[in-house]
Amino acid sequence: MGQYDTTLGTFLVGIIFNTYLYGLVTFQFAKYWRTKFDDPLAIKLMIFFLFVLDTFHSMAVVYMLWWYCVTNYTNPSVLAFGHWPHMFTPIATALAAVMTQTFLGYRIYRLCRSKMIYGLILVIAIPACVLGIITGVRALIIQVLAGLPVLNNIIIGWLAMQVGCDFLITGILIFLLWRSKTGFRKTDSVVNRLMRGAVQTGLFAGIFSAADLATFLTLPETNLYGMFAIPIGRIYTNTLLDTLLARGELREILAGSIDMDTTQGGGQSTVQWSNRPLQPQGLQLTEVSVQQDVVTFHDDAHEQEQSGDEASFKKPGSMHIPV
Repeated sequence: MGQYDTTLGTFLVGIIFNTYLYGLVTFQFAKYWRTKFDDPLAIKLMIFFLFVLDTFHSMAVVYMLWWYCVTNYTNPSVLAFGHWPHMFTPIATALAAVMTQTFLGYRIYRLCRSKMIYGLILVIAIPACVLGIITGVRALIIQVLAGLPVLNNIIIGWLAMQVGCDFLITGILIFLLWRSKTGFRKTDSVVNRLMRGAVQTGLFAGIFSAADLATFLTLPETNLYGMFAIPIGRIYTNTLLDTLLARGELREILAGSIDMDTTQGGGQSTVQWSNRPLQPQGLQLTEVSVQQDVVTFHDDAHEQEQSGDEASFKKPGSMHIPV
């Protein structure tokens, strides 16, 4: 192992991966604005702020790598000090995390209408953000890497609450979405797509946060924790943008009248979706009309002769899947 593998080497890997994720975020950001979702101004401002934050942080860590590897190429003693982009990382991560967790918590509220669950998510997410900001500010003051272990308790509290909130959101979303399955292939494919997004929400950010905490506590003399800490903010932004962009795909699946097989039992069914406008922050499925052994449904709403027995059902209060 080389002399700088656990210092500059780990920084290099983390910054390369962060730059890759920033490229994905840039693509998603451009696609979001090009698609022109009719979202409230608050959501658009949140997305814009996260993109500016990600841009600033990604540029800052690339500058940090230049400062270590080029400007101070002949001065290895600088490795004992944390440059300001490194110390700013907890602040950028905490801000991205609290915005993503708050937004996803609101989606959970719209699914179950439970203020208690939404309040629990906020009670974890907001203090975790505060602890992350405190970690960054105190690290900027300390600067010497050997002095950072004095922040162990704060960092443990911050990352533990952040990981806990991520997994809590993931678990609740999966449970609520699984309970919303209807037994029809098309609607279940929508639910499965949302469940995949729910897993992405907590899995990747949780893994990197847990690895950041473990390496900081067990290997404080190295910069290995920086390899995991630097990209976490981009993971949160990627998750949020993926959640918002998925609405276009789900609209295409649910739009119009479609033939489908049921996922349970035999035979084929035809389902006609309500033509009500889709809400800006969700998809509203108000009524499903099902006919066994049906021939055709037409978009022009003209009645056609059909064979077989017709049945229709409504879910109490309608099935609401916010995306």
